Amino acid sequence: MGQGQRRNLAGYTFFLEQREHGQPRLGILISRKHAAAATERNRIKRCIREAFRLEQEALGPVDLLVRPPFNVRPTAQMITRLRELLAGLNKK
Repeated sequence: MGQGQRRNLAGYTFFLEQREHGQPRLGILISRKHAAAATERNRIKRCIREAFRLEQEALGPVDLLVRPPFNVRPTAQMITRLRELLAGLNKK
């Protein structure tokens, strides 16, 4: 990601780089500081992937790297909030 931009929204950090064409692509940056247990980190990643899957058509051709806030918990509310944030990325 060379010429992209970084946005911080609600504790999440999004690194975006627009492309000319193609499907949106997702990267997830998560470490043990986010959750010590691997199962918890995997649940967080699943929530991020699900929110991305539901919003990817609106994103357009973009490379997107998501870093969640520390101590985030994987819940249905997390998916809903992340969908709102992903929808807002397109409008700025």
